[in-house]
Amino acid sequence: MTLPPFQRLVDAHWRDVARLANALAGPTDGPDVAQQAWTQALAAYPKLTSTQNLRGWLLTITHRCATDAHRGRSRRAVPVEDVALTGAATSTATMAAHLGLVDPAPPPDQVAGADGEVWRAVRELPERQRTALVLRYVADLDHAGVAQALGTTPAASRRLVSDALAALRVSLPNRDALL
Repeated sequence: MTLPPFQRLVDAHWRDVARLANALAGPTDGPDVAQQAWTQALAAYPKLTSTQNLRGWLLTITHRCATDAHRGRSRRAVPVEDVALTGAATSTATMAAHLGLVDPAPPPDQVAGADGEVWRAVRELPERQRTALVLRYVADLDHAGVAQALGTTPAASRRLVSDALAALRVSLPNRDALL
């Protein structure tokens, strides 16, 4: 087995890695997640034993890097100008924003029309359903690829995507027009 040059792999799949990183980590952390994924892929590349599904391998690395970024964000200290902002009088939403626990995407009321409702509903999905939905429809993976990225079976990935879509259909008022 001969691995293609790493640059050929980058040229063929950089858009997929960037799209998935932005979809999973948001526009603020997406480029850093993509860079981390490429760094990890380069380090692991010489040890690969199969060239069967290099795209799936890269997207799995990207998914894991995005998960690490979310975990790291929750552990990071966030400096504040006024210590009083961290007091009991501060609202939960303000605290979440200061602690970096709020999604970097704009709130639904700042996104026009039905798109705001869709993104609000997607943000409210459980993490595994949201990730499966993104892998399926943003990264355009088949259910086997979604399963590989999530470390589960294709049947379980189908169920995650199906449950996510069912939840979106229930929570969206104009569901027939949107889904």
